[in-house]
Amino acid sequence: MLYLRFLTTTIVVSQITFVFSHDHLLEGIYCGKENCYEVLGVTREATKYEIGKSYRQLAKKYHPDLHRDPDDKKVAEEKFKQIATAYEILRDDEERTDYDYMLDNPQEYYAHYYRYYRRRMAPKVDVRIVLAVTISIISIIQYYSAWSNYDTAIKYFMTVPKYRNKALEIAKAELNENQGRNRRNKAQMKEEQDKIIRRVIEENMDIKGAYAKPEIMNILWVQLIILPYTISYYIYWYLRWFWKFTILKHPYGEEEKLYLIRKYMKLGQHQFNALEDEKKEEFLEEELWIKENYNRWKQIQDENAKKALAENNKYKQYRRYIKNHGVGRMTFDDS
Repeated sequence: MLYLRFLTTTIVVSQITFVFSHDHLLEGIYCGKENCYEVLGVTREATKYEIGKSYRQLAKKYHPDLHRDPDDKKVAEEKFKQIATAYEILRDDEERTDYDYMLDNPQEYYAHYYRYYRRRMAPKVDVRIVLAVTISIISIIQYYSAWSNYDTAIKYFMTVPKYRNKALEIAKAELNENQGRNRRNKAQMKEEQDKIIRRVIEENMDIKGAYAKPEIMNILWVQLIILPYTISYYIYWYLRWFWKFTILKHPYGEEEKLYLIRKYMKLGQHQFNALEDEKKEEFLEEELWIKENYNRWKQIQDENAKKALAENNKYKQYRRYIKNHGVGRMTFDDS
């Protein structure tokens, strides 16, 4: 009698546990009211290999193409969908973790819906691909912009009489040869002349700075590829500078002097390269790599700039306006 009572109690508890384990499953997410592990016939401790093996066995058994009877085929289709859904959830480590958390914390049903749909709605794109595409687009735009700036500079020099006449002198022989060999109208001759002038300017004009001829080495992709070399070279350059000029007290060379001048002026490499060679020679003659000399030179330049600005008529008018009306003050006639 006691044994029967114990057996009955055990059966009731098992049924209650079974009902509870299914009642806390949420409709519309994961496997719905079915337990994904039970659908595949595995335990929560099952490995990926065991899950995959069970899925393949069940998929073969319930594949719709293996059933000819319409009713059996319909049942097999539903079962096959459940098996495929359970496998998709349990084979993904992150999604399986979320599913296990739902089984262990059934009371947080709003959070379960949120996690499920956040993962479903999130774009499944590899971050590395996104970065590669972004860098490629930036590199293309960078290279195109550099060519556009270079083309603008060449067209500008073609319109400056000084450079245009110089190019005509260099290309004079080639122009005479083309005119004698081919008879063309004025428009064609003008077009051919502009092409030759452009080529001569490109070959002989040393354009520096932001309008310099673009190079592949300056593109972002290439810069990222050679970044380890760049960092290593910078470390070597810094250690060499410290050892040679700080420890051994060697005199600066021209390259080092120009570097210090550029550093004091707070100019980028392209900006400094765009300066004329005569200007750089002037800096060297005035020994501006010495901090004291540079500070005196900078003070003189600032004073000259202020003086030139004070003598400017427009600036004088602006100063009178500020003196009479103040900054940003609006006045009205009382009449």
